[in-house]
Amino acid sequence: MSMTCYEELMWRGLIQDISSPELIDKLNEGGLTFYIGTDPTADSMHIGHYSSFLIARRLARFGHHPLLLVGGATGLIGDPKPDAERPMITYEEVAHNVEGLKSQAEKLFGFEVVNNYDWTKDINVLEFLRDYGKYFNVNYMLAKDKVKSRMETGITYTEFSYMILQALDFMHLFETRNCTLQVAGSDQWGNITSGIELIRKKLDKTAYGMVAPLVTDSTGKKFGKTEGNALWLDINKTSSYQMYQYLINLEDSMIIEYLKKLTFIAPEEIMEIEKQHNEAPHLRIAQKRLAKEIITDLHGEDEYNKAVQISEAFFSGNFRTLSAKQLKDAFYDMPVSNVEEGTVLVDALVNTKIAQSKREAREFIKNGSISLNGEKNQDLEKVLTKEDTLDGETLVIRKGKKNYFIIKL
Repeated sequence: MSMTCYEELMWRGLIQDISSPELIDKLNEGGLTFYIGTDPTADSMHIGHYSSFLIARRLARFGHHPLLLVGGATGLIGDPKPDAERPMITYEEVAHNVEGLKSQAEKLFGFEVVNNYDWTKDINVLEFLRDYGKYFNVNYMLAKDKVKSRMETGITYTEFSYMILQALDFMHLFETRNCTLQVAGSDQWGNITSGIELIRKKLDKTAYGMVAPLVTDSTGKKFGKTEGNALWLDINKTSSYQMYQYLINLEDSMIIEYLKKLTFIAPEEIMEIEKQHNEAPHLRIAQKRLAKEIITDLHGEDEYNKAVQISEAFFSGNFRTLSAKQLKDAFYDMPVSNVEEGTVLVDALVNTKIAQSKREAREFIKNGSISLNGEKNQDLEKVLTKEDTLDGETLVIRKGKKNYFIIKL
C-alpha cells in the first residue's frame, strides 16, 4: 500500500488540524525543516512525548528535517494548564532537566536539539514588549482555548505571556534555520497559530502548523498516565517490565489505534493483526505486538526479552529463573511486609494481612490457595526460613490466581 506522507499520517489518525491546505503538498514533497518542542518539567520524557516524536521520525522518513526544541526559557514560565497554575521550578532544576532531555532525545531519536534559553536570555523587557508584544492583540489572546479556560479561576500575566514566547521561538527558528513548520499535539494549536501570525505580521512570510490528536484511552485520559504517574522513557524510572505490563493490558477497543499511532508497522500488517485480534482478543496479539515494537525501539530487543521473561515467570510461578534486578522490577508495585525468620506460615499470613485470621489462613493453606515462590503449599506447620527465599530474603506469596505479596525475612 503506497501512500504519500499526508495520506499515511491521515490513515494513522495523526493529523487533527493543519494551518493551510498548502501544507499538504509541502508534506508530500519533502524538504521542510520543522520543529517539535517540549518543556523541561522533568529530566526524562514520558510515553506521551513518544507519540509526538514518532510523528517527527515519520516526517524525517519522508525527507523532512526535524529539530527538537527543549524549552529552557519557556520551562521557567510554564504553559498554562486548563485548570490551575503550574508550580514554578528553579533555574537549577530547569538546567538539570534540559540536559537530561537533550541527551535522551539525541540517544533515542537522533534529533538535533536546540534550547530556546539561548536566544531568549538576553532579551530585555522593553525589547520583549516593543519587538514582540506589540504584535499581539489581547482579544486575540483571550480567545485561545487555554487562556479562555482559565478566565474564571484567573491566569497570571506570566502564564498569559507564554504564547508570545512560543511564537518568538517559531520566528527565531524561521529566521535562523529556515524552519517553516511546527508540529505538536492538539493542545498546542493556539500557541502554534500565534507563531504563524507573528511571522506573518513581523516578517510578511508564511509559516505552517500541524497538530495531532492527543493519544488517550477511551475515557479521554492521557495515554500512559497511571494513578498520576507517567510511564517514563528513562529505563531507570520505568523498567521495561513495567512498560510491558502497561502495554499488554491496554483495552481492546483502543489497541489498533495505538498500533497505528505508536509503531511503524505497515498498514497491511496492522490490518492483518486487527483481523487476528478480532478473532481471538483473549490472546492479546495486538497488545503483545505493540509492547514489542515500543520496548524494542526504546531499549532494545534484550530488554524486551527480559520483560517477557519476567511476565512468563509470573504465569508459570518459576521465579527462581529471575535475577535480583528482574525480581525488583517484577515486584515494583506489590505490597512488601517484613517477617521474622522462623515464623510459622499461618502466623505470617495473618501478620501481613494476607488472611484476616488464623482460621482463614489455615483454610487458604488446606484448600491449596497459597503458593510460596510459585509452589503450592498445604503444610499447616510450615515454618519460613532463608532456604525458602529467592535471594536470601525475598519470598513471593500468591493467594489464589492473581494476588501476589512480597515478604522479606
